[in-house]
Amino acid sequence: MVDRRSKVVLLCFVYLSLLFNFSLEQTQHLLNSRVERLALLRLRSSLGLRAKEWPIKSDPCTLWAGIQCQNGRVVGINISGFKRTRIGGENPQFSVDALQNFTLLASFNASNFALPGSIPEWFGTGLPSLQVLDLRSCSIFGTIPSTLGNLTNLRSLYLSHNGLTGIVPSSLGQLLNLQILDLSKNSLTGTIPVSFVGLGNLTLLDMSVNYLTGGIPSGIGSLSRLQSLNISGNSLSSSIPAQLGDLSNLVDLDLGSNSLAGPVPSDLRGLRNLQRFLIGKNSLSESLPANLFPPLNKLQVVNLSHNAFTGELPAVLWSLSQLQSLDVSGNNFTGTLPTVSLNANASTAALNISDNMFYGGISSVIRRFSFADMSGNYFQGQVPDYAQNKVQVVENCLQNVTNQRSGGECSSFYAGKGLTFDNFGLTNTTQSPPSQKKSRRTKIILAAVLGGVVAILLLVVLIVLLMVCTRKRGSTNQRGIGVGPAPPGASPPSPGMPLNLSSLGDAFTYEQILLATGEFGDENLIKHGHSGDLFRGLLEGGIPVVVKKMDLQSVKKETCMLELDFFSKVSHPRIVPLLGHCLENENEKFLVYKFMPNGDLSSSLFRKTDSDDDSLQSLDWITRLKIAIGAAEALSYLHHECSPPFVHRDVQASSILLDDKFEVRLGSLTEVCAQEGDGHQNRISRLLRLQQTSEPSTSGTANATCAYDVYCFGKVLLELVTGKLGISASNDASSKDWLEQTLPYINIYDKDGVTKIIDPSLIIDEDLLEEVWAMAVVAKSCLNPKPARRPLMRYILKALENPLKVVREEHTSSARLRATSSRSSWNAALFGSWRSSSDVANVPVAPANKLEGGSSFKQSGTTGSQGSGHNGDGAHSSSTRRHSKEIFPEPMEELPDVNRPIED
Repeated sequence: MVDRRSKVVLLCFVYLSLLFNFSLEQTQHLLNSRVERLALLRLRSSLGLRAKEWPIKSDPCTLWAGIQCQNGRVVGINISGFKRTRIGGENPQFSVDALQNFTLLASFNASNFALPGSIPEWFGTGLPSLQVLDLRSCSIFGTIPSTLGNLTNLRSLYLSHNGLTGIVPSSLGQLLNLQILDLSKNSLTGTIPVSFVGLGNLTLLDMSVNYLTGGIPSGIGSLSRLQSLNISGNSLSSSIPAQLGDLSNLVDLDLGSNSLAGPVPSDLRGLRNLQRFLIGKNSLSESLPANLFPPLNKLQVVNLSHNAFTGELPAVLWSLSQLQSLDVSGNNFTGTLPTVSLNANASTAALNISDNMFYGGISSVIRRFSFADMSGNYFQGQVPDYAQNKVQVVENCLQNVTNQRSGGECSSFYAGKGLTFDNFGLTNTTQSPPSQKKSRRTKIILAAVLGGVVAILLLVVLIVLLMVCTRKRGSTNQRGIGVGPAPPGASPPSPGMPLNLSSLGDAFTYEQILLATGEFGDENLIKHGHSGDLFRGLLEGGIPVVVKKMDLQSVKKETCMLELDFFSKVSHPRIVPLLGHCLENENEKFLVYKFMPNGDLSSSLFRKTDSDDDSLQSLDWITRLKIAIGAAEALSYLHHECSPPFVHRDVQASSILLDDKFEVRLGSLTEVCAQEGDGHQNRISRLLRLQQTSEPSTSGTANATCAYDVYCFGKVLLELVTGKLGISASNDASSKDWLEQTLPYINIYDKDGVTKIIDPSLIIDEDLLEEVWAMAVVAKSCLNPKPARRPLMRYILKALENPLKVVREEHTSSARLRATSSRSSWNAALFGSWRSSSDVANVPVAPANKLEGGSSFKQSGTTGSQGSGHNGDGAHSSSTRRHSKEIFPEPMEELPDVNRPIED
């Protein structure tokens, strides 16, 4: 009995001890600092955070989202992606002064949370324990405070995707514990600080897409732990320092889109762990060292494109075992393809050797690539059967292939190398007597003279006819020319060769399709498309997909095969991925695409919040600009990188699909077809301003031109600016009336008018207004009623990537003053031409009360523009300028001669 009583007492003692320890542990997790609690409440108020994330009556350490505590003190604050209250969103600011009360704060993450304003100077002195500072995509502007160099405990500094300007402070080189430094996608100027070579613990350095100049610091080889170096998209010059080869741990090296010159040093062979080697779009020259690549056997992506490399391509590049992409286009590489590859098995690797001087036959090395662009070389002979469906070979010297070089050009090239050219199988090795040669030469000269006279007469007749036609057309209303919807009957030609379906994803059975879509239940129906119904699906393994069901009783039989033919010819990350197909049913065909979590632009621009009031949340400006750039990249690929160019013909908000990170994947590909005729005007056409119309032809179909896509894309841009849904999907009278009322507010000389048409739900300050203004200007140029005056998509992409260069005047004058052929002067000529275009239309400004909604633009009271571009006085609204005419800007197609005026 005594033993039992002792056991009971002992158990009670153990229970009470555990209960006490648990209570003590719970107490330690509660916030026990009154100062820090008041600071959190101040931060909650100044940032306008919602009660859903930070409930005011609860303990912050246990129930507030993103708050991390230790021993009752706040050590981490994460508000990434939080939403402001309605009142807090009306005037968002960088109001975080309360952070100075958190003396133990080790991490502050506000990425993707709008903090318009500059980084306070006290950040470098008031947060002594800070180890992680993440301010990515926060709409920050101004300069980087030099005081950040005092944060000696800092390990990660993220400031990318903002509007930061000025030079990079050298004091950041004092952050000896720093492991990650990301300053990419800002408007930083100056040089890379030499002090950075002392950051011995750095593993990632990203300063890409800024305006940095100078060279790469020679001591960069001291960053022995560096794994990723990205300084692409700047204006760096000089040569590549040999010390880069000392970065033995480097995995990712991107030096592309700069002005680097000189040879590639052979010392780079020390980069034994390198997987991505990108130096495209520079001015590098000479031949590549033959011993550069053998040690780099881990390479997966190699981009040497658009430089001035000469000589032969190192043979080892053809046989890298892990290669996924090899791009050496736009150089002066020469030589023949190797006949044997060490890894000749078929793979998913892509090859681009276009616009070089390769010659000889197409060898078996092509077998290892899933796709190869070999255009613009001097290959001869025939295209092997194994390469028929996966190579582009225009502008070569091949037999039985269209769009090749002339026989004379090919013969001259091969003769210059002392080789014999197989003149399309009609070689002639006999020598003609001198008298016959002289007679033949005389006949050629006479024929040339007569042909020239006839050509001149025809040209004169053509000019007269054009002048007459132009005058007749001028008397009619041109508003709306070429802007009608493309009729469904205008489909691309059938493919000339049978499709290789094995290269177009998986072949699903009908039972798999039924199982994935729940037998096409209504709950899985996404929408009724013009080429078929779209259903959500879930494959075995939990892979989400979208299945398009095409009923051949209502859809043309060739529609499915035409879309598959398109996917067999193109490959680009901006095109929605095709995962497979099911073609076994006679009356129904099915295409399976990758699922896009954010749907399309028409459904994502505004979507319901999870609040009780069913309010709508709209996409922020940074995401809208990102979507516009992504869509422009997709269309630029179709228009300028495909041969022949492809026209989408269904560009609208519902065609722009968005993945989980709002990256664009272009969909609605049923109407895609090759452009009719020549997609690029020649010099005579530009001189005479010949009109390319999309008017119905005599056959009843519409001409498929890239200018039609540009017009439709302009309406998409206006949707992003104004928030007016449905404009890109409609061509009715009300939409045209809305356009007529809206476009006069867009003036490249005055940004004030744009504030009257901006989406009322779009919260921006004066700094980001310039980017909105620039997008509106680009949209207006796309909507020019004259198709020939609309800009090319590659220029539209360049303008959206650098929006402030469109509207800031300092780039205009430099277009005519600079006579060099550097990249900076090319940019100046391109963006300056948006201002200097002379196609003027006097349009009276419509009254403000005719437009739907107003602007949510707030005057910040600042006197300088500090948006995401260069500093400059030309960034302000110019209400005092003398320009009174609206313009339809159009970038010029090439850098003009500075000694002659720019042509209209």
